[in-house]
Amino acid sequence: MSTVTLRWVEGSLMVGTDSTGHSVVIGKSPDDKSIFLGVKPSDLLLLAAASCSAYDVVEILNKQREPLLDLKISCEGQQKADPPYNFTRIHLHYRFVGEVSNEKIQKAIQLSEEKYCSVINSLRPGVQVTSDFEIVQS
Repeated sequence: MSTVTLRWVEGSLMVGTDSTGHSVVIGKSPDDKSIFLGVKPSDLLLLAAASCSAYDVVEILNKQREPLLDLKISCEGQQKADPPYNFTRIHLHYRFVGEVSNEKIQKAIQLSEEKYCSVINSLRPGVQVTSDFEIVQS
């Protein structure tokens, strides 16, 4: 079990601390509500999905001794237009750099999204999660 803490600073500004003591600033400026001084709360969910899957994919490819040089994941989320603005669809685009096997990437992504990533699997079945990838040779 993990426990995170959230401390309200002022206005719509907060600091979240994870179970290992690392912190992130979340929210809007107390003086100007149109300016975000920290991460948007809904973007934290997208970052959580992308980072959870990236962790798995990198781990799997490293165990297979694949020559991965870089990985970037763009994660887009579609939300309903009305409150509570819940996510209806999330798409992850993986961009790999290196002489990495196409088949091994496909398998690593599949294992992450269907078996290992707790964030993505917690979102299903209510949120449609899709993905694609590209490989850029170094």
